[in-house]
Amino acid sequence: MEHVKILAFAGSLRKDSYNKKLLKVAQALLPSNATMEIFDLEGIPPFNPDLEPPEIVKTFKAKIKSADALLIATPEYNYSIPGVLKNAIDWASFPPNDNAFDGKPVAVISASIGMLGGARAQYHLRQIFVFLNMIPVNRPEVFVTFAHKKFDENGNLMDEDAKKFLKQLLENLVNLAKLVKIGKEMKILAN
Repeated sequence: MEHVKILAFAGSLRKDSYNKKLLKVAQALLPSNATMEIFDLEGIPPFNPDLEPPEIVKTFKAKIKSADALLIATPEYNYSIPGVLKNAIDWASFPPNDNAFDGKPVAVISASIGMLGGARAQYHLRQIFVFLNMIPVNRPEVFVTFAHKKFDENGNLMDEDAKKFLKQLLENLVNLAKLVKIGKEMKILAN
């Protein structure tokens, strides 16, 4: 089985973020033929297309481009994704002819203290995926509801159903990444 490199990031800057904890759980549930690097969005400045991208943005874009797939964990703020996540996406997709997300397999997960578990944020993020020409994994959807009750003091997820769905989502993401990679290789061979 071919190795798959996943880049993961959370749309939260909180030190004790449930979404950052969820990425750590995902890292432990990966299929054996995959590895995951977690990138922290801390330090990415407000998007301004008049400015030269700072080093952290260049690093972020390079990591996205070199990854086989992406995993995004997003909280829900005011029925949508957090500004920090949108800001990072704007930097990494600009200029339009250098969109780091183009054709990239992606999965989205969320943890929220509310009863919808970040569902509305996920749906807004999926709309962004369409514009960025990303290839999302559609199922299973992973929402950790009432997150403040689902993680222990060490960051372990205690919800066995959520772990089961997360494990399946990761397997689906790895399989999708392998298919996309094969498709790219076949296209190269055909040319």
